[in-house]
Amino acid sequence: MSDIGDWFKGIPFVTRYWFAGSIAVPLIGRLGLINPMYLVLWPEAFFYKFQIWRPVSSALYFPVGPGTGFLYLVNLYFLYQYSSRLETGAFDGRPADYVFMLLFNWICIVITGLIMDMQLLMIPLIMSVLYAWAQLNRDTIVSFWFGTRFKACYLPWVILGFNYIIGGSFVNELIGNLVGHLYFFLMFKYPMDLGGRTLLYTPQFLYSLFPSRRGGVSGFGVPPSSRRPAAQEQGGGGGGRHNWGQGFQLGDD
Repeated sequence: MSDIGDWFKGIPFVTRYWFAGSIAVPLIGRLGLINPMYLVLWPEAFFYKFQIWRPVSSALYFPVGPGTGFLYLVNLYFLYQYSSRLETGAFDGRPADYVFMLLFNWICIVITGLIMDMQLLMIPLIMSVLYAWAQLNRDTIVSFWFGTRFKACYLPWVILGFNYIIGGSFVNELIGNLVGHLYFFLMFKYPMDLGGRTLLYTPQFLYSLFPSRRGGVSGFGVPPSSRRPAAQEQGGGGGGRHNWGQGFQLGDD
């Protein structure tokens, strides 16, 4: 148990609580401690019965069962891997900026869910984070099942197809990719590559709640990976930090 505890404590701060919530809430629903109908996003209950917890619980809940368990575990793995890599990579030392990204993506996904009557928001939120990682590391070569290799920028779309095969739908993944693209465009692409003004700012109260852990100005200073020197993309100084990005070994022995 001490090994599991040490591993859990080693997960980056924000990812740790998101990961724990994504295990605890489905488990609560599975055990029947709370009726799963109270955990999903229902517009009528949210707007007219003021069940304001539903946008949060629907982003953490997933109906785990014999037909959905594998899809749940795969996406939980994506959450752990890519959220950890973003939090310790582009957002290293800036937890407030990372929390803001999650809040921005979550708000966009909740609005979309209310409009499209989507009851489960876990996969879209995970995919939005995965998409951001893929764009910030777009030239990194990743490996998928059966030894297939391609650039990280294609990974969200490969996973969309993968989840469609094992889950029978791609709407959740598509929404997540589109929201992730919206964040990446507004925060990085438009101001840095297109010379536009910065449209997204991390609120100051988040810096008070989650202070930066190292010196430097608040906010972002990490450009998209396509604008970094090629040597940095190959991880010359990063060592093993991007091992999973360089080798997505899900399913390998």
